[in-house]
Amino acid sequence: MGMTIVEKILARASGKKEVSPGDIVMAKIDRAMVHDITGPLTVNVLREHNIEKVWDNERIVILFDHQVPADSIKAAENHKLMRNFVKKHNIKYFYDIREGVCHQVLPEKGFVAPGEVIVGADSHTCTHGAFGAFATGIGSTDMAHVFATGELWFKVPETIYFNINGELKEFVTSKDVILYIIGEMGVDGAVYKACQFGGETVRNMSIASRMTMTNMAIEMGGKTGIIEPDEKTINYVKEAMKKHGTEREFKVVKADEDAEYEEIIDIEADKIEPVVACPHNVDNVKPVREVAGKEIDQVFIGSCTNGRFEDLKMAADFIDKHGGIADNVRVIVTPASREEFLKALKAGVIEKFLKHGCVVTNPSCSACMGSLYGVLADYEVCVSTSNRNFRGRQGSLKAEIYLASPITAAACAVKGEIVDPRDL
Repeated sequence: MGMTIVEKILARASGKKEVSPGDIVMAKIDRAMVHDITGPLTVNVLREHNIEKVWDNERIVILFDHQVPADSIKAAENHKLMRNFVKKHNIKYFYDIREGVCHQVLPEKGFVAPGEVIVGADSHTCTHGAFGAFATGIGSTDMAHVFATGELWFKVPETIYFNINGELKEFVTSKDVILYIIGEMGVDGAVYKACQFGGETVRNMSIASRMTMTNMAIEMGGKTGIIEPDEKTINYVKEAMKKHGTEREFKVVKADEDAEYEEIIDIEADKIEPVVACPHNVDNVKPVREVAGKEIDQVFIGSCTNGRFEDLKMAADFIDKHGGIADNVRVIVTPASREEFLKALKAGVIEKFLKHGCVVTNPSCSACMGSLYGVLADYEVCVSTSNRNFRGRQGSLKAEIYLASPITAAACAVKGEIVDPRDL
């Protein structure tokens, strides 16, 4: 029996001819990432064990994205600690407060390629599976082991294959598709599984849209999300490497024709409509029309899920077409990275947001974490393009967060209440 793409990547990384689900392997890591929240924890573990040398100062990426610029003395101390670590170990790839969200910055700088094993001390590292890599989030203690040895053990996961076909309707995006899937699977429906997305619909998606899909695999318990690389993938990766001087050889990995999946789930994309994940769980998914009319206080457009140029453009164009945002709503816009911000700036997208009274912030995790921008008060309601709507995620435990696509979020901003974009 053949192997899936994830099995083949883990077999290569562990020096084995073949592996099967349930096998325990020690895999060599191609790229390891920490940010300003998880990095200090990793550094402290290394200190506790008197580890004075990292395994490879060119395979580690360190960047700041959660609390940038520093919003407290503690955050500033964490930043200083990490800057000192970078200097001490001569970490080649360090990005201070200026670049944006880690999951966007890594691929756009050419640090992710098909067939690689990518680990990050952040749960949404699974985003990088959009490039045909095995990418997963790990804890800071595990990351300390990676920093010291360049290896980490994994249990080879079973793979659930989501076979998605058909043309998406107007105003339906990849965010609606992944929310629909999570609603069907439940938050624990794919625990420690590899969630592979394929089919005609996925092949027709842009790289940005694919990243939205893999980003949220963790929200149904997935160990990783992954999409087999194609010409779009290879072109993106090669261009990113060339632009940022990170060229290296990589091997495109695809599943064997007789690969065995734990389950193949067929999805008819043309039957999916705009949806929202209602408070307080990501799998509490309903058609937007079922909750329409709910008054809102805030809209957040951004995050590693939906902060790329195509997301910003569709939201800005919708708001502009409908004459602006409602008086009772505040709109926070945060590009996922400096590079995406510049694209939006040059295309006039940022100008449209500002013209209509939206607040545009520096690239960062921003209101997704609610630690720096857009903290919600008791009983306030936010429509967010981010990936989690847990209690307290964006401030008060009594606030409510509805997850939506950028086009739905824009419609809600225009109307001042939850509304299906088709109904404006």
